[in-house]
Amino acid sequence: MLSRLTRPKAVAVCAVPVVALLATAVFAPLPFSLAQPGLTANVLGENKGDPVITISGAPTRKTSGELRMTTIEATGPDAKVSLGDVVSAWFATDKAVMPRDSVYPSGGSVKEIERHNANEMKESQDNATEAALGYLHEKGDVKVTLKLADVGGPSAGLLFSLGIVDKLDGDGSGGDLTGGRVVAGTGTIDADGKVGAVGGVSLKTQAARRDGATVFLVPKAECSDAKAELPKGLRLIPVTDLEGAVNSLVSLEKGKGSVPSC
Repeated sequence: MLSRLTRPKAVAVCAVPVVALLATAVFAPLPFSLAQPGLTANVLGENKGDPVITISGAPTRKTSGELRMTTIEATGPDAKVSLGDVVSAWFATDKAVMPRDSVYPSGGSVKEIERHNANEMKESQDNATEAALGYLHEKGDVKVTLKLADVGGPSAGLLFSLGIVDKLDGDGSGGDLTGGRVVAGTGTIDADGKVGAVGGVSLKTQAARRDGATVFLVPKAECSDAKAELPKGLRLIPVTDLEGAVNSLVSLEKGKGSVPSC
């Protein structure tokens, strides 16, 4: 025979499974990665003691200013992210909650993901070299070596190409593409020089400004994302291809012509 519960007792009994579910949700791992502004690296300079860009077969220029590629730093593919972690990051301006599959689309083990990212970086470097040499109409005897330690993925492609152009040709009339500024940016690039979108742009703008950049080149399709948490003192320039990026920097350097904005 079942006894009838009073209302307070009934509420208390019902609350037990609810509390248990909430506790499980708070501590259970979720399929998200937490990201924050990562390192930046000047592709015109050195990274961990080695030049990022080495060119042989053609004379190179001594450059001034900086061209900084940007990154985000994300929790590892095997990290456990709880609801509490997600809620905390959601309200922070210097953190982002991203689906794990968007950060690590290849899946697999940590080692497999590292190999995937390394392969994407190698392909990005090859495309960046081909795009830059094609833009400059350089012959095949020019050899470019790109080296950037501890960074994977394709999003440095645009900055690699700009670095090659600056070292070989500058602004085309003896000056630097940077105009002596710290210029940062992000974007994939294909062999024809087309710039593609990347992830985590609002975090990359923060990394760029932290490291002294005053100009940020962003894939045009991601202008709205870049403006979401735009740091004060950082100018956005949207780009769709390598030629447009070079033209924008030359116009900015010389103070002539129009410079697009988001």
